[in-house]
Amino acid sequence: MAGNKFGNLFSISTFGESHGEALGGVIDGCPAGISMDFDFIQSELSRRKPGQSAIVTQRKEPDEVQFLSGIFEGKTTGTPIGFIIPNTNQKSHDYSHIKDSFRPSHADWVYEQKYGVRDYRGGGRSSARETASRVVGGAIAKMMLPQVKFYAYVSAVGHIALDKPYQDLDFSNIEKNPVRCPDMEKAAEMEEYIKEIRKQGDTVGGVVTCVIQNVPVGLGEPVFDKLHAELGKAMLSINAVKGFEYGSGFDGCKMKGSQHNDLYNADGTTKTNLSGGVQGGISNGMDIYFNVAFKPVATIMQAQETIDREGNFVEMVGKGRHDPCVVPRAVPIVEAMAALVIADYYLIQQSGK
Repeated sequence: MAGNKFGNLFSISTFGESHGEALGGVIDGCPAGISMDFDFIQSELSRRKPGQSAIVTQRKEPDEVQFLSGIFEGKTTGTPIGFIIPNTNQKSHDYSHIKDSFRPSHADWVYEQKYGVRDYRGGGRSSARETASRVVGGAIAKMMLPQVKFYAYVSAVGHIALDKPYQDLDFSNIEKNPVRCPDMEKAAEMEEYIKEIRKQGDTVGGVVTCVIQNVPVGLGEPVFDKLHAELGKAMLSINAVKGFEYGSGFDGCKMKGSQHNDLYNADGTTKTNLSGGVQGGISNGMDIYFNVAFKPVATIMQAQETIDREGNFVEMVGKGRHDPCVVPRAVPIVEAMAALVIADYYLIQQSGK
């Protein structure tokens, strides 16, 4: 299986399945001498882990990371950083009903067609549990560039959406509610809606917005390695993501050039930022901001028609522990993938390649 590595100079390779012994990864290219804040890394994992509130999956995993290499006396050595995150609360029997059939809108059928075999327990490698390893890598990337600030938050759940620009939001509120929405009134609406959807045995999608501040000017490469293209690839690699837009995004299509152009200040900053902090694929020092669209979780607690390995139509009802809405737990994953991109492109810029 290819495609398990992300990044160029600062890279992460991940391994493991949802119901295997452990998840893990290897981070390569991290400079030597970076002080490791292990409490911070664990706090990032706790933001992503299951069982953290009443509106997420109730699987109970401590998600405690164990570092195996690349760190000595609390600092990185410049060598590969290996780590594992043990799985401790698998309930594989919850998936016995799909051993010979395929869940709608999951990766079950395509995995079996591609590989001729699949780990049906929790989706195996296709499970969003794999993203725990990305959060470790993202936490280390953040520590490598402490001046760069990453703020991801839930901006929509189903039809309930924020109607304020990010500049008018208080990011300190993000971690004050289980939805991770910085508008406390909207957060309460979203929470109640998710609970209602869960009672119906259904799921709902949403949007995570991310703002990156204090990005150095000059990150990103011409043509195929544009900064926003890499951010898009990073976000679209996250499970359940169906869309990515940065800056003015699709709303920019409705504007005239005279409305959309970001006019300069004397110091090179711009009066507006519809470009979203990226021009010509290169960071311009303004805030980078983008939206990531997440679909409803595919496993629902309602009867659905599907097919088995013989092509027969069968009825299936979801079992096990699943998120009614993935976006609250996706917030740290979006931040992590953004941090991996910025760290990688920072090293590329520094190297002069």
